Amino acid sequence: MYSRGSDKVDINNANIQAYRQFPGMFPTIAGLIGTHGPYKTVTDIYEIPGMTDQYKNIAKKYEGNLVCLPASPPYFIDRINNGLYR
Repeated sequence: MYSRGSDKVDINNANIQAYRQFPGMFPTIAGLIGTHGPYKTVTDIYEIPGMTDQYKNIAKKYEGNLVCLPASPPYFIDRINNGLYR
């Protein structure tokens, strides 16, 4: 899984906190990505309801840093809240 310590973020398995490294992505765009899916390709994120043109333009800046691996149940379930607020 790509996330912390990497410039790549797996859109199916990374916690939304992993998007903090990309200015403009956290929290709104990261939240949209995290609450939808799983995805088949990175470009699927542009079809998310509520993904405005402004958000799409920000996400496109970092598209090369996003990967789309198969969703892994332990990560996919906890990608919004990884226990920090429980």
